[in-house]
Amino acid sequence: MASHRKPRPSGTRVAGIRTPALATAALTSVALFSQSANAAPSDDRPSLEEVEKKVDDLYRQAGAATEKYNAAKEKTTKQRKRVDTLLDDVAQRTQRLNEAREELGSFAAAQYRTGTAVPDTATFLLADSPQDYFDQNQLMNRLTGRQKEAVDDYITQQSETMEKRREATESLETLTDSQDDLKTAKATVQKKLATARELLSTLTAEEKARLAAIEKKKQEEAARKAEELARQQAEEQQRQEQEREQAAQQESGSSGSSGGSGETGTDTGSSASDSSYATKAEKALAFARAQIGKPYVWGATGPDSYDCSGLTQAAWKAADVTLPRTTYDQVAAGTTVPVSQAQPGDLVFFYDDVTHVGLYIGDGMMIHAPKPGTYVREESVYYDGESSIHSVVRPA
Repeated sequence: MASHRKPRPSGTRVAGIRTPALATAALTSVALFSQSANAAPSDDRPSLEEVEKKVDDLYRQAGAATEKYNAAKEKTTKQRKRVDTLLDDVAQRTQRLNEAREELGSFAAAQYRTGTAVPDTATFLLADSPQDYFDQNQLMNRLTGRQKEAVDDYITQQSETMEKRREATESLETLTDSQDDLKTAKATVQKKLATARELLSTLTAEEKARLAAIEKKKQEEAARKAEELARQQAEEQQRQEQEREQAAQQESGSSGSSGGSGETGTDTGSSASDSSYATKAEKALAFARAQIGKPYVWGATGPDSYDCSGLTQAAWKAADVTLPRTTYDQVAAGTTVPVSQAQPGDLVFFYDDVTHVGLYIGDGMMIHAPKPGTYVREESVYYDGESSIHSVVRPA
């Protein structure tokens, strides 16, 4: 019977309701399945904006960990020097203590040969705590004057040596803690940077291009704000100059009416101070400009690479001004001024946790070592938005 059946047409049936409905349902199912298949990966994958924010956050966290690393490294270096100094001191004191012990031994031997040995001298030499032993007035009264001096010297030497040994032990413990902090900070930096690199590696060429476009737009906005800041600063400078001129004219008129008292203007000291700062700032900026193009390397202080605070520290060192190593300490190493009054050479700090710093060069721009994968460069102080600026500090 089956062999007599006509073959079913390959085309879609026109008549009837059931077949078109099934075909439509099947096509709809396929379409929905295709959409869900395409949507599944995107549901799990973060958007480009999320990746950008995550990477920025990771770099910022790495910067914070870098400053902790810098602080731990500086503390470790200082503590290691202190430990070395203490150990040298302990060695010298131990030598002097041994010499004092030998002197007491020679007294005991001489007394033994002459038959006048103090019975308790040997016990004293073997005692762990001579101070406790010689608190007994009976023994002290049996010693000669020279012997008493030797005993007093021995007791003093032993007491001081024990104190120095205690200090050395505590310093060694502190050094161990500092080294642990150093390792922890280093591991944190490496972890954050590795995560950021991994995230960036997941981007397609198209996404990287879009990310670059977003970054360019941010830079354009930062440049616009920098121009506005430069305009405000120029207006402020002009206003201050006018005020100084008016004050000078008033002072000149006052001096003339009083027969010429010979008094100088009240801003002489301020002008001299400004001139001195400008001279130092020029040296710091000249150094910073010479570093442009060198890579950012966390924990680096030059001369081939820098991190942010390493660059500012080295720049001001070129002007014979000593700055602390970390951003946390540099932010307190000077006078805080408003952003609108920033002068070339000032330090511009960023973020609430004060984990980044740049060197202001004027016109809303700065020189800084931004983050891993970048180089020392000039950039707007608004490179990460106006809200990211923490403070401006004049270090000298």
